[in-house]
Parts: sequence; structure tokens; C-alpha cells
Amino acid sequence: MIGGNESCTAGPTPMSYLTCLTYILGEWTGVEHIEDYLSYAVYLTWVLFPLAVVFLLPGILLILMYTSILLLHIYKRKNELKEAYSSDLWYGAKQMLATLWDAHGRIWHGYELHGTKNIPEGPALIVFYHGATPVDCIYFMSRLLIQEKRTCLVVADHFVFRLPGFKILLDVNGVMHGPQEECVGALKKGYLVAIAPGGVREALFSDEMYTIIWGDRKGFAQVAIDAKVPIIPMFTQNVREGIRTLGGIKILRTIYERIRLPVVPLYGGFPVKFRTFIGEPIPYEPNVTAEELTAKTKAAVQALIEKHQRIPGNIFRALMERFQTQKKED
Repeated sequence: MIGGNESCTAGPTPMSYLTCLTYILGEWTGVEHIEDYLSYAVYLTWVLFPLAVVFLLPGILLILMYTSILLLHIYKRKNELKEAYSSDLWYGAKQMLATLWDAHGRIWHGYELHGTKNIPEGPALIVFYHGATPVDCIYFMSRLLIQEKRTCLVVADHFVFRLPGFKILLDVNGVMHGPQEECVGALKKGYLVAIAPGGVREALFSDEMYTIIWGDRKGFAQVAIDAKVPIIPMFTQNVREGIRTLGGIKILRTIYERIRLPVVPLYGGFPVKFRTFIGEPIPYEPNVTAEELTAKTKAAVQALIEKHQRIPGNIFRALMERFQTQKKED
């Protein structure tokens, strides 16, 4: 028995601190062979730790979102006196957030943007494949603002506008609910507007096969026709390998279709290679119908997927692409 004032190293056979701690814990709890329980707990920790990590890593994006919101509030507080005199109070804030997100894209995903020459000088509707999260679109908007000094607005699902604290972030970055009239108005003012017709359904229930899930949505095509602007297809390589979903579980699909909220768990956050490719414009044609334009756009996005994405997607291969050199595509 070790007394309260005796050292673990005292006596003819000194004990290691870990053995001593285990012995004291056993004496204190009265549990025999407590070292066996502790060994089992350590084993479970090692087994479950990687699983916990892949479900927690996507939370980094949420932390970055709220960091952006905090920075916007600080920026607004520091520039309150300039608000009445500035034509664009938030210009500096937009540059700051673009730098933050572009740095995250460069460091975590080695982010690259190809094909900016396909974006016209005037307004255009950018249509993209929706990954499990829209982080690739955020990287694209940030890089475009930094390199080309152009602002791209984006259409988001209604649930995003109900997230606590997000209002200032959405307002500053020009995120829209997506009524057709609002989108047409933004395009007629000369803005670029980005939209993923697949929306949350495509984000949650597409998979490593990169299946386009648009259903019969064609409102975006009508927007392009009404605004008389070209459509620009866009796709990000390995976007499904960065973060994946458990959308293959049927009960989750059923729940989503009933409540229309993103209840499907995400996992991953892997630092895979991201490359965004911008395809050739689909020009405005006055006599084309919304159905025909939708079919053309879907075919153009599908062509980008087939050209730039190895299917099925593979996380390990996407990680290894961080060390490969991409041939010049621009």
C-alpha cells in the first residue's frame, strides 16, 4: 500500500508514474484490474478518433463563416462614421473576406481557377454543380474578386437566411433568395450571378459518381432568357472528395423531402485538390425556349464533369493530386 506522502519511486522497486497513477486510481475507486479498463478505453479512443475527426473537420467551415461574421461586425463598428459618406462602405470588408477565404482555399485545397477568359466583361449567369457544401463557389468568388476585381452574386436556399447571425454576411456578399425577378434585376445591372440548379438536393444526395440532380428545374434558364445574358457552365474537380454526405441513407432522403431542411450529416474536410473549370459561354438566343436552354446547360456542365473528373471519385487519388502538376487549360 502506498501512503499519501510516499513517492512512486520510493522503495526497492520504483514504479513508473503511469503505473503509480493506475494503482492509486484503483485503490481510490475500489475497482480491481482497473488497468485493463484503462487499456480498453485507450484502444477505443485510438479506434474512434479518426471517425470523430472526419465528422468534426467540416465544422472548420462553419468556424470560418462565423469568423467572417465577427470580422464584418468589427469592420462595421470601426467604419460607422464613414457610412453616410461612402458609396461602398463594405468594399474593404469584401476584400478582407476574399483574402481570408482565398488563403484557406490555397492552403487547404491548393485551389486553382481555370478558364476565366470564358467570363464575358458584361453580365452572365454562372451555372455550377453543387458539392456537399458551396465552399468551392466561395473560393471562386473570392479569387474572382482578387484577380479580376469583379463581384459575383450567388443564389442560396431559403434555409441559409434563417441561420443565426448570417444576415450581415449574406447582405455584404450579395447572396440572394433567388426569385426570378431579383436575379433578372441583378443581371440587368451588370452583375455576374451564380446559381446551382440542383440546390440542396444535389448537395446532399449526389455522390462520388457526380450525378447531376436538377429534376425539372428550368427557372434559371428563363432568367438568362429574360435578362438576355449568356450562361457560363462551371465545375470544381474533386468537390465531392473534399466533403461527403450520408445521403445514401434512404430515411434521410425521406425526411428531407418532407421538411426541406439539410438533415443529412456531412463528413470529411479532406485537403484534396480543388480545381474550378469555367466552360465556354452558351450565348443568348432570342428564339430558344427555357427547356432547350436547360438541356444545353446541363449537357455543358456534364461535359465539364466528364472532361475533368475521374469517376467514381476517390479521396486518396484526390489527395495525391495535390502533388501533381496540372497542364495549362486556360
